[in-house]
Amino acid sequence: MSADPWKIAAKAQYALWVVFLAQVAVGLFVKLPYDYWLSWLPALGALGIGLVTARSARHRIKNRPPAPVAVAPPVTGRWSAVNSPADKVPSHGTHSLAQTYAIDIVAEPADGPARPRTVLLWPVARRNRDYPAFGAPLYAVAGGTVVHAEDGQRDHLSRGSLPGLLYFWLVEGVFRTVGGSRRVVGNHIVLDLGDGTYAVYAHVQRGSLRVRPGDEVETGRLLGRCGNSGNSTEPHVHFQLMDGPDLETARGVPFTWHGVGVPGNGETFTVDADATAPVRSQDA
Repeated sequence: MSADPWKIAAKAQYALWVVFLAQVAVGLFVKLPYDYWLSWLPALGALGIGLVTARSARHRIKNRPPAPVAVAPPVTGRWSAVNSPADKVPSHGTHSLAQTYAIDIVAEPADGPARPRTVLLWPVARRNRDYPAFGAPLYAVAGGTVVHAEDGQRDHLSRGSLPGLLYFWLVEGVFRTVGGSRRVVGNHIVLDLGDGTYAVYAHVQRGSLRVRPGDEVETGRLLGRCGNSGNSTEPHVHFQLMDGPDLETARGVPFTWHGVGVPGNGETFTVDADATAPVRSQDA
């Protein structure tokens, strides 16, 4: 194990302080002249500045986010980013449930029905099938092992108006938070990508899973479909990386998608059908 250079620098600074204090003690004992003390002022200033600089640099390095992990996109087609870590961290306003670098994306197809927009009063709720993201296939972003997969929670109606959103934020969201992480993320999949990195897909559609815990998957394997379970106002894909398999204890890990990067809020991007991976025969 290599030595921490900042610890070495700090120890050197402390050693110099000891030498300086010893010189002060000697000077007091033998009653050295006034200019002796003046000669130590530059050294004292340098010691102080060096110690503060070393501590500051060490703090910055210690708190620097880890390097992004490059993976394939979890979807194909045309999508738009919401709550993106490209704009703020933590992206969802919290570090809980390893959401520090999480992203939400909604489908924005160039052809076909457009995604419904939120209205002022009516309808309070919308059918999930009115949203093009509902039922969209979710693919493995890298090869790995399925460590968790569940799809038994219902897909509730989407909140399509201001009253619906207020009910969601003030009533339903509170009860889901009290109910624990499962009620927040809804149906979800956790993949072990190796090297201490885990991928999470939240709000998965009920009954859509194509994998089970313990399954080995390749990049591009169909895992399930986008739904509206858990703490979700409309069908969308919530994706994140974390450093452990447990949402309650893991920390978020930055990601970047091959060919896409990290899209910012409102940024639309398109993923070709062959970009997510080689396993297309299972994309039924």
